[in-house]
Amino acid sequence: MVRRKALLIGINYFGSDHELNGCINDSENIRNFLVEERGFSPSSHDMVMMLDIPENEGTPFYPTGANILAAINWLVTRNQPGDILWLSYSGHGGQIRNDDEDRPSGFDDTICPVDFGENGQITSETLHRAIVSPMNPECRLTILFDCCHSGSACELPYVYRPDEDGNVNMVDTLKKGIGLIRAAEGLFEGGFSMSKVDDAKMLLGGATDFFNGLHHRRDQEVDEDGLVPETFEEHWETEGKDVWMFSGCADNQTSADTSIAGAPTGAMSWAFVRALREYPEQSYINILQNTREELAQKYSQVPQLSCGGRYDLDQALIL
Repeated sequence: MVRRKALLIGINYFGSDHELNGCINDSENIRNFLVEERGFSPSSHDMVMMLDIPENEGTPFYPTGANILAAINWLVTRNQPGDILWLSYSGHGGQIRNDDEDRPSGFDDTICPVDFGENGQITSETLHRAIVSPMNPECRLTILFDCCHSGSACELPYVYRPDEDGNVNMVDTLKKGIGLIRAAEGLFEGGFSMSKVDDAKMLLGGATDFFNGLHHRRDQEVDEDGLVPETFEEHWETEGKDVWMFSGCADNQTSADTSIAGAPTGAMSWAFVRALREYPEQSYINILQNTREELAQKYSQVPQLSCGGRYDLDQALIL
């Protein structure tokens, strides 16, 4: 019998300079969607919720870096062929400089556990080794990351970029890079504060990442399905894992929930669930397109789809 397992992580960073408002709501909304419409069991045997609420402090459900990695190991190991897995993360995403020189932008994506100030961020390479590498290749994992700089957060070897130059939309992305700089400048109208300085650093970091990445985009080869191989030193494409990841934005973008003071709910999480509630039977590419259309009405971020191999994007979502 097919088993469904889910790990949902939502971090609001209560009481910190990095506090967000909607990440716990995201996880609760996704849980309701999985249980009500996708046949997942809310039992703790099959579904783990990691939230930075006071009652979770000191327990395995408090989303510290160590606890997150332990929960990921629970999710992706000891599974049988055909099992269906779900992982979602809503919180801060970041970037750190890449010393391997295998990323076009010069940065690795990261996620920020609740204790990242003391114990550091979790890098994309660490996430890949924890999530993807141990997986049974006959299980299917769907990932949803609603955070800044999340396009390569799990270092999946292929990303969907549909236009002839291998980009999601170069004009829109160019506008985004320029807009990041202007937004950073605009923050300081009306005075300085430490929170404004932190926000400006994040914006300018995204702009720097964007313009560095432009140098490398022309060389990418797009296959007939619009898939482009990513560049990683580890050659993850040889693993052949059945992993599909929807992320809230490209590596060079910020996500509506996790950038500039946050929002009551993550735009990506909301749009993804809305698209699937409205049309439950969709292909992976249809979900991406419908989510993008939903977000485009109000937000500049461009959701991404990446996967563990050169898979048929027209196949139906298995969830």
